[in-house]
Amino acid sequence: MHFNDLTAAEQRVLGCLIEKRWTTPDQYPLSLNSLRLACNQSTNRDPVTDYDESSVRDAAQRLSHYGLARLASGHTTRSTKYRHLAEEGLGLEREQLAILCVLLLRGPQTPGELKLRSERMAPLDSLADVERVLGELGQRGYVVRLERRPGQKEDRFRQLLGGDAVAGEAAPAVPAASAPAPAPAPAAATSPPELEARVTALEAEVAALRSQLAELLD
Repeated sequence: MHFNDLTAAEQRVLGCLIEKRWTTPDQYPLSLNSLRLACNQSTNRDPVTDYDESSVRDAAQRLSHYGLARLASGHTTRSTKYRHLAEEGLGLEREQLAILCVLLLRGPQTPGELKLRSERMAPLDSLADVERVLGELGQRGYVVRLERRPGQKEDRFRQLLGGDAVAGEAAPAVPAASAPAPAPAPAAATSPPELEARVTALEAEVAALRSQLAELLD
């Protein structure tokens, strides 16, 4: 399944769960407060955000509904914690997830920036390895190559889990070599705001219950 319409909060939460799994394994799975702090870090994030706990919780519950995250109990506590299921949900391996994670957390990047910033999660030996991984992600419809802006010497790549639109991105996106164009997201039907809010709340509640049931069955 290809996810190409995640909200900004959902992208940030997913990126943080992927990152912290490998950079701070002793604190993983993440508590809600730890996840909020990870989302709002002032370093290694672009843009810097200020999500409250409710926004982070709702985004994590929606990711659970999509099969990209789940509730999990900590090793020494019964408090609610979160972990990602991106390997299964997106069908990606560690190197691919590390590159995608950097793009989720920091926006469009050059291959050199991706090599440097993914090193703590999945070291890649050379820029050729980064290009290889980007090609694999492009073939899956998860990243695209951007046209160079005037004066730029390197290509940049961006992730597609949030769809095609990029705020402030003047140059049109060009798919990576051999990458199929992602399927457009279906148009959402209009409905009254109150109904939409109730449906969203019910979906989040069902997702949480399903995750808890899955944990009990495990």
